[in-house]
Amino acid sequence: MLAVATREVEVSVQHRLREGMTAMTGKRRSVRAAVLLVAISTALVVSPGGIGGAQAQGPTMLDPGLSVRTLADGLVTPTSLAFLGADDLLVLEKNTGRVRRVVGGQVRSTVLDLPVNFGSERGLLGVALHPRFPQDPSVYLYWTESSTGQDTDVLSQTPLLGNRVDRFVWDGAALTFHQHLISIRALQQDANQPERGNHDGGVISFGPDGKLYILVGDVGRRGQLQNLPDGPFGPGVPDDQFGGPQPDDAHLTGVILRLNPDGSTPADNPFFGVGAAIGGPVGANIQKVFAYGLRNSFGMAFDPVSGQLWEEENGDDSFTELNLVQPGFNSGWVQIQGPPDRIAQYKAIETSFEVDPVTGTVYFGLQQVRWPPTNIADSPQQALSRLFVLPGAQYSAPEFSWKFEVAPGAIGFAAGGGLGAQFQGDLFVGGARTFLEGGPLFHFNLTGNRRKIAVDDPRLEDRVADNRHKFDITESETLLIGTNFGIVTDLETGPNGNLFVVSLSQGAIHEITRR
Repeated sequence: MLAVATREVEVSVQHRLREGMTAMTGKRRSVRAAVLLVAISTALVVSPGGIGGAQAQGPTMLDPGLSVRTLADGLVTPTSLAFLGADDLLVLEKNTGRVRRVVGGQVRSTVLDLPVNFGSERGLLGVALHPRFPQDPSVYLYWTESSTGQDTDVLSQTPLLGNRVDRFVWDGAALTFHQHLISIRALQQDANQPERGNHDGGVISFGPDGKLYILVGDVGRRGQLQNLPDGPFGPGVPDDQFGGPQPDDAHLTGVILRLNPDGSTPADNPFFGVGAAIGGPVGANIQKVFAYGLRNSFGMAFDPVSGQLWEEENGDDSFTELNLVQPGFNSGWVQIQGPPDRIAQYKAIETSFEVDPVTGTVYFGLQQVRWPPTNIADSPQQALSRLFVLPGAQYSAPEFSWKFEVAPGAIGFAAGGGLGAQFQGDLFVGGARTFLEGGPLFHFNLTGNRRKIAVDDPRLEDRVADNRHKFDITESETLLIGTNFGIVTDLETGPNGNLFVVSLSQGAIHEITRR
């Protein structure tokens, strides 16, 4: 019955897309207040015009060699952008499902309008142009489908596999549907806890290898890809009412997927042979996996110098991470968050009944009640021994962490020397909350081999900022390079070499330039 319902929704959505969902068609939209949940216990309500209590001042760069200006504003919860030309952008709006065209800093048109479920962290989330664009005019979108045919923030109004990646074709004025690539879990209706819509991930990007990388959060699952080999309840017991703990279609979460541009699976994926041996739908899903064991992330980017993949990972209350992602990477969640030698701190924070002084919430819990934090290991060795290990997988500790969660948003590299030689190839990290400095922008140097974070502050020699509570900047003061950027959902180097920052909460795109 579930398969039939999903197929009917798919046919309906494809019909609407093919029938001309290439622009605003006069349908009435209901853009209600949305909730962007980044930490499990607090909610940030975003309205169409921005955020209540928004920053009184605009973004500021702290380095005297850099300045920032607002390129475009008046957007509704923008999430991602893609450059069509030097001064020509496509910008996604999370809550409206619209893809807007911005030319010369002005919103000129709506080139596509999708019926999205924008409750919590869902919506129109990620965009990537084909590597040979515009010769191949394909544009890829990650979005959450509404089961009503209209925009909605009602969490139940999305299919089980309501997150999806689709391929559209750009004709110079509009986007038209071309191909559905993959459907991903969206629905979270777990027993004895509230319905949720967070941890969807949503970042997509083509790598230098020409493959499409898709970042998916754990969507609240507690299965093998969350390093629970027997799920949360023991052998033979499913993770939830839809299956698991094996990575069936409803449990292919907490991963980075790697696909060919046509949606097929590359034969050189790290677990391709493993999945072939397993067979069936589970084996086919494992073949798609490039990395697993991720909690959730809003930031993934390729180093323009080395071509290697980096991602930030949001902790619960503890241990924000920056990770170098090698093929077959296991990030460790839910068994490990932060460096393994800090496992005692991970457990102590997540089992604490202290109230955070910034959020006013209790630390105890890992959102999902079916695997409580009291289950966290008591030693690094025990934690590592509990990981779900696919043949060829390898765990590696984060390259940088904050002890308490600071909720990063997008990450991006300064490609080229547009900001000056001193910033060429450097990593920038935005914030997904505004508690810290009105929305911080952090700056990181990489080591000469591009595999580690370089630090000058002796307090960071261990690559952990030992802050005192959530959204506290202690030990990372020297990394802060910008303030008041709001909720940063994309960071991209433009054709002119400048760094472009998408602020969801400010409804704006900011441009960082060299003075």
